[in-house]
Amino acid sequence: MSVELTWRNVCGRRLRRHGLTPPLAHGGPAAAAGAMCGAHAQVLSAAEVSIGLRLSGATRTDVLDALWSDHSLVKTFGPRGTVHLLPAADLARWCGALGGLTAGSRFAADVRVTAEQTEELVTAIGVILADAELTVDELTEALGDRVGSWAVDPVVPAFQTKWPRWRQMTEIAAHRGVLCFGPNRGRKVTYTNPARWLPGFTPAPHADAMDWLLGRYLHAYGPATPQQFARWLATTPGWARRLFENSELTEVSLEGARAWVADGDTEFGDPAQGVVLLPHFDAFAVGSQPRELLFPGRAWDRALARGQAGNYPVLLVDGVVAGVWHQKKTGRTVAITVEPFGELTARQHKQLDEQAQRIGTVIEARPTLAIGTITVGAHA
Repeated sequence: MSVELTWRNVCGRRLRRHGLTPPLAHGGPAAAAGAMCGAHAQVLSAAEVSIGLRLSGATRTDVLDALWSDHSLVKTFGPRGTVHLLPAADLARWCGALGGLTAGSRFAADVRVTAEQTEELVTAIGVILADAELTVDELTEALGDRVGSWAVDPVVPAFQTKWPRWRQMTEIAAHRGVLCFGPNRGRKVTYTNPARWLPGFTPAPHADAMDWLLGRYLHAYGPATPQQFARWLATTPGWARRLFENSELTEVSLEGARAWVADGDTEFGDPAQGVVLLPHFDAFAVGSQPRELLFPGRAWDRALARGQAGNYPVLLVDGVVAGVWHQKKTGRTVAITVEPFGELTARQHKQLDEQAQRIGTVIEARPTLAIGTITVGAHA
């Protein structure tokens, strides 16, 4: 007989393991990023808030110091090829796991590179970036000189223009462990080799790394199904099903549906309680499944963008999405407006004010809080 679990108990455990209720007591920004299996960093300021909310008294400066000063965080391409902040201590296993996944090219035949060209480009990128932080244009020029004109031909469709051919290699090069982000140079992105900051760095063996990643995912987001893990990684359900079948896992029942946790990890504790504000692309909202339970009722239409999570900052009440919110920073002040989907109790209003204060601390601004309708669209 499998363990019977309620959604609120599952949300309660996920919130605790993510460091959202309560915040993590130890480990700093790297521990916070590790707790959520990587912080989404398509918008770096949102990642700063995601990490800061999981640490008592942390600010965006602490996150940036971890990223660019002590390098305990690395900005790179994580699961699904999206930009993440990952703990440097875990990067070898992340690269070992992601670098071993196979995926077909989404590009036309005249744009794609061969297996041999892929190896040539990955090797060249690693060598060029070994002692440099280069913009896209600078890396393009260096690759043209080292590999040949075919590598930099403008053939990759992108935003009504064409990128050089090598640009389709950025995610692969990152997952092979030879490319990550360096500090921006003005408004321009730079790339570098993580070995500059992590001497002797090399990806871990794929099988061991994937076992580790599945364990980390189930710790943060379990119980889960193979289909949900496949969606999180952007890989095939069949591959994920075989991985689950060959791993030591425990089957449970989540609201009557089959799901799995790491072997024996069946203690769930108290159900989710309280109020939490999550920024754009927070990993809890993006990674938690089943999505229809996390975004019930009105939240499905109001807080998702065509079924995709992360496009709106969300209000969690007792572990589920119960509102959206928006912030506008002006100088040293940030105006936070929250649109709940239902009435909040006096206690929840107090908790919401505490959340607004925490966000103000993270972004180093004095917060004001208002309840009202959010009129801006996704990503605003």
